[in-house]
Amino acid sequence: MAELPASHQPENPAPDPWAALKAHTAARIALGRTGSSVPLREALAFRLAHAHARDAVYSTLDLDPLLAGLAPLQLPVLQVRSKAPDRQEYLQRPDLGRQLHEEAHTLLQESSAQPTDLVIVLADGLSAAAVNEHAVPLVKLLVPILQAAGLHLGPLVVAAQARVALGDEIGALLHTQMVLILIGERPGLSSPDSLGAYFTYGPRPGLTDEARNCVSNIRPAGLPYDVAANRLSYLLLEALRRKLSGVHLKDDTRLLA
Repeated sequence: MAELPASHQPENPAPDPWAALKAHTAARIALGRTGSSVPLREALAFRLAHAHARDAVYSTLDLDPLLAGLAPLQLPVLQVRSKAPDRQEYLQRPDLGRQLHEEAHTLLQESSAQPTDLVIVLADGLSAAAVNEHAVPLVKLLVPILQAAGLHLGPLVVAAQARVALGDEIGALLHTQMVLILIGERPGLSSPDSLGAYFTYGPRPGLTDEARNCVSNIRPAGLPYDVAANRLSYLLLEALRRKLSGVHLKDDTRLLA
């Protein structure tokens, strides 16, 4: 094949002075440039990352492995869903994802027994892939810590088509002092599988974000499972001791360390 004349050969991308920083972050920095555009490899990488994010939004809970992974904890597992009938409606109507379906409402009422200290909810949110991948390893580390501290745990709840606030209704129906919801976070272009943990003391429908605490980006490439479990256990125990959550409860784990 004949070689292109020098005037028609593609130029090498100009080096980016920030390139050394790429070793410290997955963020889209130091992309370089070819003329006035980003190099082709970076344009294709952006499209691939966007496709991964879209796939995460439409992913579903892989129930069989999820339930099998939770079984060794020897806690009852309840399956519920929100009022959103399908994924499309869930994305278009966030309000429906915050309300329990009538059948789920009845199930939780019938399952409610004596009050507990904490109920843990595993919810798909905007990335079921994050829950499928990271929820079980985190729960397996967190539950023994909480049980060793003397907490009485309620049943584990697996929730489909769920938003964060759905945990408050679940917690109220199960008569627990506090609810922790592990949920797939909105995918980013470098993190389509990020797991978030939100908890509320005194859960009830109608609470807003200032009543909750959040530990986010739980995944091996973000906040490791063991660090997240220790941070959550500290915050949960402090919330029970002080009988509050939200803006008045601060994460002092770094100061303690």
